[in-house]
Amino acid sequence: MKAVLSSEWLKVRSVRSTYVILGLSLGAVLLGLALAVMAAGMYDNAPPDKRPSARIADLEEVVVIVPQLCMGILGTLAMTSEYVTGLIRTSLTVVPRRWPVLGAKATIAGTLGLLIGPATVFGTYLVSRWVLGDRFSGAYTVSFLDRLPLLTATSLTVPVFALLGLGLGALLRSTAGAIAVLAGLVYVVPIIIGNIPEPWSERLGSVMIGALPRQITGDGNAASVYGSLLSPAAAAAVLVAHAALPLVAAAWLIRRRDV
Repeated sequence: MKAVLSSEWLKVRSVRSTYVILGLSLGAVLLGLALAVMAAGMYDNAPPDKRPSARIADLEEVVVIVPQLCMGILGTLAMTSEYVTGLIRTSLTVVPRRWPVLGAKATIAGTLGLLIGPATVFGTYLVSRWVLGDRFSGAYTVSFLDRLPLLTATSLTVPVFALLGLGLGALLRSTAGAIAVLAGLVYVVPIIIGNIPEPWSERLGSVMIGALPRQITGDGNAASVYGSLLSPAAAAAVLVAHAALPLVAAAWLIRRRDV
């Protein structure tokens, strides 16, 4: 397994797209900084009587969709690029049991996600706190320790997307198809769910990846398209399932079909 892991790591770090994707992921911090500066400017230019009622979303929860999608694409490319080049035949010939190849890719994609997630989420939080200060009724003056659970849970969605992208890439063997599904999960499905009748909007919204961090920490998703029906333990289990189920299905399928 160590040799397979080394081989897969060499594949990932030897292509330019990896560094482009990682750079774009970390660029989410700059996006968060820009949004914070804009929000501070709008607050400062607002009439004094309007400022007490001004509110702002947690910017780290807004910009996290950038590393989520980027790392999902990285996970997808880790699998589908081998089908495009035909290298998958060599990989599965050298490792006839097949599943260690998927396991090694999952380890690398998940580890990169675990590094990028906290870097972008905590980085965005810190620059937003620095820029906004006590504006917006002190939204960013809450103790860091009080915010730590939610920041941690939010950052964990990034490796989940990396593993989800890998699983979808292995299942679909199509870069475009897997990325379309990922983009739909980030941008399209929440909008659709937010517009369907209750109680299904609340039920389906509760199991979306974006809804899980606040349910894990018990904060709920008030004023959001997401639902809040899950307990913290159930929300954590659903978050794991988003990553694990596609990989389990891919491991089963990759052992049974021809390359």
